[in-house]
Amino acid sequence: MTNAQIINQIRELNEYEALLEEVKAAADAIKDSIKAEMEARDTEELTVGMYTVRWTSVLSNRFDTVNFKKSYGEIYKAYTKQVYSKRFTVSC
Repeated sequence: MTNAQIINQIRELNEYEALLEEVKAAADAIKDSIKAEMEARDTEELTVGMYTVRWTSVLSNRFDTVNFKKSYGEIYKAYTKQVYSKRFTVSC
């Protein structure tokens, strides 16, 4: 592949990523509108036609690694492992 072809692909990639952001913003706006309606109706579940929409509160427990590391640094190090991965980025 030539440099010109790579440049064209990067430009095309940038266009698709911008389009994805626009579509995601539009979808989020629709979700927010439905959530606002559900709040106005004071409901966590809404059945409309063939659709059931749920917007529920979820309680979860998460491990506080920052405080654990401060309190038990040696134990934290003993159970920490490095993970190898690759990251793809394009910058100007």
